[in-house]
Amino acid sequence: MSTVLITGASGFIGRALAEAMSAQHEVLCMSRRNPELDLPWIRGQFSAFEDLRQLDDETIDAVIHLAAAKGGGSSERDKVLVNVEGTRCLMRYLIDRGCKKFVLASSITAVGFQGTAFRPLQVPIPDEHPCLDRNGYGLSKFLMEEISKYCARQADDIDVVNLRLCTVFSEDGLPPLKTVSPLPSVTYALGGLTVMALPDAVRAFSLAAEAPLQPGVRILNAAGPKAWAAEPVADILRHWWGDAVDVAHFERPGHEFDSVFTVDRIREELGFVARRLPENG
Repeated sequence: MSTVLITGASGFIGRALAEAMSAQHEVLCMSRRNPELDLPWIRGQFSAFEDLRQLDDETIDAVIHLAAAKGGGSSERDKVLVNVEGTRCLMRYLIDRGCKKFVLASSITAVGFQGTAFRPLQVPIPDEHPCLDRNGYGLSKFLMEEISKYCARQADDIDVVNLRLCTVFSEDGLPPLKTVSPLPSVTYALGGLTVMALPDAVRAFSLAAEAPLQPGVRILNAAGPKAWAAEPVADILRHWWGDAVDVAHFERPGHEFDSVFTVDRIREELGFVARRLPENG
């Protein structure tokens, strides 16, 4: 049994993940608000060394880092300070105390699709698609990934998995499938096409934390194999982007409803495939 630290444990995913992982691991919860679970809780911010010092007497085998300044409601400054410098602070503290496994909650927004001007370089969007963000949140997640690479260059025996997580809903709160809207592309449009149920998100993080140690840094799209769409993906994307992006992949027989993000690597490396799929073609 290993000891796993979960930051952001009072959040939507954090509470469910802490509860699930506590069946096989010693789980330490860290958050500003009480997660109200029957598990050890450290009140504090992951970005503050003085708060992290509360962990000095713990031996932590793995961390699942979920806490973050969110896309909406946070200033650009807060996103960068919390998500980038805060993650550096957390990783430095844990590396210095012997932690080897780091699972970081990145986001599919790291590619920068928040604004209507976004055009991906290719679709399906690969795991390490560069950041084209104009908003700040996607940039902060991309820079968090870069910080993890920087830390791994200093400590080449650590295993870092950045999961570019898609939009997560409760099982009974999943949204309607997307159709070709009368409106043009809207902000966060790809987020509505890339949806996952909470139990699948919990399983993705658990598999990443429990996988055999593999020194280095990986960036993996954490999404389902099918788009959350009621109509062919090519039709939806062409409505948004016209001919600016090649959508030929989705016009091939059998690929009309493929995920907009590639998911081959997360399946091959972690054995993760989302179980809750949309009921489409």
